[in-house]
Amino acid sequence: MTEHTRRRALLAGGAGVAALATGGLWLAGRGGADPGTAAVWHEPPAPADTAPVAVPAQPGPPGVERARVLTAANAGDLVKITTSGWYSWALMDRGTGEIVGSKNLHETNMTASMIKAWLAADYLRRATEAGRTPSAARFAEITKLIRDSDNAVATLLWNELGGRATITRLISICKLTDSAAGPDWSKTQLSARDTCRIAHAIGTGAAAGPTWTEYLIGEMRAVRGTGNFGIRRAFPAAEQSRIAIKNGWVWRPAPYGFYNVNCLALGDDWTMAVLTRYSSGGEAHGRAIGQSVATQLRTLSDLL
Repeated sequence: MTEHTRRRALLAGGAGVAALATGGLWLAGRGGADPGTAAVWHEPPAPADTAPVAVPAQPGPPGVERARVLTAANAGDLVKITTSGWYSWALMDRGTGEIVGSKNLHETNMTASMIKAWLAADYLRRATEAGRTPSAARFAEITKLIRDSDNAVATLLWNELGGRATITRLISICKLTDSAAGPDWSKTQLSARDTCRIAHAIGTGAAAGPTWTEYLIGEMRAVRGTGNFGIRRAFPAAEQSRIAIKNGWVWRPAPYGFYNVNCLALGDDWTMAVLTRYSSGGEAHGRAIGQSVATQLRTLSDLL
């Protein structure tokens, strides 16, 4: 019996008393989104950070049965995070379409580079609709966009795709309920549950179209370097290569004065999103939140 099957069997039976790994993170407050300014990308300054970076919790040992199953009613209470800022998360069952998450899973956050997965999908689908095959040079740019989170390519595609018009298509095609365009790609406003819907639309082919969906998922599985953090890191190394991701991370100076560190992940049976906004702790704090949420969910959900 595989670990995935074993987990489903245990949870279906509602068995036993569990050892629940809750992680070292707890919500202490929330930030706000203010109107904007230019962002400083990928090389944020080092403000006098005092917030500790928590170590992600680890899943319970094999064979330990869990007493509680994650549901829409209890999900917001079971995942615990320590931060002086704001965070939100959501988990989708791709088989049923059910989404569970934090109590604020509908609240929006600026995406930063996380939106690049949609920019690639929108470009590829529209190319097919127009009867065009992207050039080798364009495929090379998309590789840089997804694997290495290249900002110049993102701006190029944002302009080619009509700027805010690409977000109008995003909302329609992915059936989003909370999200909205911003003045540029990095300031697109997405909720955690809408981020799960985008990842699912990428997985089904609705986002990029049938011709290039596997290609795009392959690029997202190949994310590397500084962009490879968060949700995927909560899984064993052997499973990480099957999880497609696109993360976003940026320090936004005054008048904002906060970090955005966000995670999108697409698994075979699930999608997950973790969004953060905070003023101290450096990028590492947001990365730890993303990984800790996913680690805790692995002890709570039979999907993972």
